[in-house]
Amino acid sequence: MDSNWQPVQGSNPPDGVDPSAPVPAGGDWRAQLQPEARSRIVNRILETLRRHLPVSVPEGLNELQRIAVRFEEKIYTAATSQSDYLRKVSLKMLSMETRTQQAPGNAQVIPNQNYPGQG
Repeated sequence: MDSNWQPVQGSNPPDGVDPSAPVPAGGDWRAQLQPEARSRIVNRILETLRRHLPVSVPEGLNELQRIAVRFEEKIYTAATSQSDYLRKVSLKMLSMETRTQQAPGNAQVIPNQNYPGQG
C-alpha cells in the first residue's frame, strides 16, 4: 500500500473505500472494494467530465457515462492496490482540472493520452 497517498484537494475517498485497509490474506485488493464504491467513483468521474465537457443532448450524457465507466474499469484493472486505484483516479481527474484551467477556450477538447494518434 502507498501510505503517502493523498486525495486530490477537495475530494475524499467515497464511502466504502478505505485506502489504508490491508489487502485480504491471499486475496486481491479488489475483493474488498464494494460495488457501490465503484459506482460512486464512476459518478464522480462523470460529474468531472460534465463540468469540462458540457453536453446538451441525452446522447451526449450517455456517451460521457460510457467514457466514465471505461475510464474507471481501465484504472481498476491496472491498479496494483486500492490506494493505487484511488491515486490514479484522483491524478487523472486533477490533470483534467489543470488542463481546463490552463486552456479555458479549449475546455471541450481533452486529448486521450492512452492511445497514440487519437485525441
